[in-house]
Amino acid sequence: MSAIALPASAGQRVGRFLLRAPLGRGAQATVWRAFDERLQREVALKLMAAVTTAGDDGRWLREALAVARLAHPHIVPVFEADVVDGQGLMVFQLVEGRTLAQHLRQHGALTPRAAVEMMLGVVDALRLAHEQGIVHRDLKPSNILLDADLRARVMDFGIAAAWSDATAGHDELIAGSPGYLSPEAAAALPPAPQMDVFAAGLVLGEILSGRPMLPERDAHRAVARVQREDLMLGADVAVDDRLRAVVQRAIARDPAQRFDSAASLRDALMQWLAPPDEPPPAGSAGHGTLDFLLRRMRYKSDFPAMSEGVLRIQRLVNSDRETLQNVADEILKDVALTQKLLRLVNTAHFKRSGHSVSTVSRAVAMVGLAGIRNLALSLVLVEHMKDKAQALRLKEAFLRAMLAGQLAQSLSAPGREAEEAFLGALFYNLGPLLVEYYFPEEAQTVREQLARQSAQVVAGGVQPPHPDRLADQLAAQVLGLGYEALGMGVARHWGLPDSLQHCMRRPDGASPAFRVTASAERMRWLAVAANEVADAVWSHDDAELQPPMDAVLGRHGRALGLRPPELRRATDEARSLLADMAPAMGLDIEALRRRLPARSGDAAEDAATVRLPPPVAAVASPVVASEVLSAGIQDITDTLASEGVKLNDVLHMVLETIYRALACDRVVFCLRESAGTRLQGRFGLGRDAAVLAQAFQVPLKPPAGEPPNLFTAVCLKGADTLIADCSAAAIAHALPAWYRQQVRSGSFLLLPLQMRNESFALVYAERAVPISVNERERALLRTLRNQVLMAFRQIGAA
Repeated sequence: MSAIALPASAGQRVGRFLLRAPLGRGAQATVWRAFDERLQREVALKLMAAVTTAGDDGRWLREALAVARLAHPHIVPVFEADVVDGQGLMVFQLVEGRTLAQHLRQHGALTPRAAVEMMLGVVDALRLAHEQGIVHRDLKPSNILLDADLRARVMDFGIAAAWSDATAGHDELIAGSPGYLSPEAAAALPPAPQMDVFAAGLVLGEILSGRPMLPERDAHRAVARVQREDLMLGADVAVDDRLRAVVQRAIARDPAQRFDSAASLRDALMQWLAPPDEPPPAGSAGHGTLDFLLRRMRYKSDFPAMSEGVLRIQRLVNSDRETLQNVADEILKDVALTQKLLRLVNTAHFKRSGHSVSTVSRAVAMVGLAGIRNLALSLVLVEHMKDKAQALRLKEAFLRAMLAGQLAQSLSAPGREAEEAFLGALFYNLGPLLVEYYFPEEAQTVREQLARQSAQVVAGGVQPPHPDRLADQLAAQVLGLGYEALGMGVARHWGLPDSLQHCMRRPDGASPAFRVTASAERMRWLAVAANEVADAVWSHDDAELQPPMDAVLGRHGRALGLRPPELRRATDEARSLLADMAPAMGLDIEALRRRLPARSGDAAEDAATVRLPPPVAAVASPVVASEVLSAGIQDITDTLASEGVKLNDVLHMVLETIYRALACDRVVFCLRESAGTRLQGRFGLGRDAAVLAQAFQVPLKPPAGEPPNLFTAVCLKGADTLIADCSAAAIAHALPAWYRQQVRSGSFLLLPLQMRNESFALVYAERAVPISVNERERALLRTLRNQVLMAFRQIGAA
């Protein structure tokens, strides 16, 4: 093979590629940022450093094309490989970012968990390559690209080789980079997967330590050392024995002592990340793309992590034994969910009176259990979108999915069927939403390929496949897993009900020519039709909307019993509802005004006048506390004026108002027992409040010959009491024995309630840091107490 002079400056062309700027240069190739003039896109173009001859370009191209078939979220995809005028080249997706080597030079070592999470993707990419008969042979930090989210992506399979027939045509030359070669590679043995395992172990060790494990500058000495020395992870590297053992086994000099495959190394790393006593996440099925997402959602707090609170809410809603109040109590444990829920129920869609709803207890009663579940699950999808560079596209995708959900709900009978239809149509889009968030480059590639293939099919006069099906197939080619399989895997991990998962699977073939009456199948086809209408709304102006709407009716009208006026009415209603709800969910629809109608005057005014306080911090400011107390008082007043109100509902609203206003850890309501000798805890809010309520017992008279404890004394006097420091000697001595043994609180507030100068109830509120109440808040708390007295007089005993 004879060398040629590579293009030395930007502006030159290689075939159809216009060179923009150099991205990297090595002994075997130069990588350029280039523009593909045929497909009109930016690419990374790798130019090999030698002319290929007729005798060897066949094998090089076969191996390059085999690499191009690798589809994995942790592999920089190869678009094509070719020889142009004797010049070998490979075309890669252009991914903005820095190499792992650059990152380590700038930031140093990663924490053990971050290092393992990063390497899991790399190792799984190697696993896929090995399954398809490809060995990378040059894995090193400079060949691992990190994007803005530090997702590792293996690149530069330029010297990759097939190992299934490695002995055939083996040239007995050392391939790879000194410092990352395995002993077998240093001995010029045929390529084998365990060579990549060794290199992966060295890379992991470097990420953990911040320095190469074989820092030998001289290439010959590096090759010699790796063959005769056992490399060790430095004793100064702060990792536990289990992880150290994984690294050492991966870099064992004897292949027989090493992990036998990248899959085995991957399993060992996953076991370290999630110990054996911790159950594996449901739905992973060992697929790299899905495992990447489940790990991310499990250990990082970004979209679309289903919080434990939302999962518990879902379980509560699905249980026939749970009450509205239990669901409200669960929501209150999540401050962010509380704030968003209150904003949603104050939109025109839910409001039934002129006053804003300020307590979760009333909101749950208004919206109902199924409605609360829908709102909670919807909020899961929108969470943290503002933190992503592709936020606008994500918001569009989410709002389009919400539009489909609202439309499906409008086309269903009121009640549970409508709620299920909403979720089915919404989560039908879970796979594309996940890819848009976690894999933005791959999502863009799918969109580009979808547009090209659709145009080619139409130009050829052939009936194109359904866009959802085609997009799913293209996603599988790009990511190794289609949209539907990805969404279903996460749905299983979240524990979404089977009925909802059924709606997420697109039916095969055309919709039935008869009306579908079975509920599950109707929900499934309704999800498909609602999403097709949402696509039409998102892609067409109103003047152009009728033809695609007619097309949807032509495909699904008979099966779903839809007529044009009904579909148009439901579409307009869904658009109006979404226009009202989007701002309450924190989604700015200014850029999406064409797709959604302007809000009505009433809805706009409602959105403008809803003034809920921000999430309460560890110590609530007086302004926030007074606002929450005032809003709660108004909510309770409205509730007392309504028909059919229950005493327990009012009491829960009072406790919730105090809980949120004072940023309490726990609040408990105590009521006099029938015998009239003591107050007994009935219910509460906050951490283990139910357990504390059971233990809370306050004698209304002290035992003979003994002084009253602090709680009894407060009830006898009927005086509101704030204890700023429970550890003070005089206070601690006056507390009852059961309280000293079972409760550790820094500060608490006691609000006794009296009738005819006798205490019949007590509100207890505690917080680890001192509670501070100003005069304004004291007055509002007295008003709350008076509302409880009014409720008892108006409604009767609990």
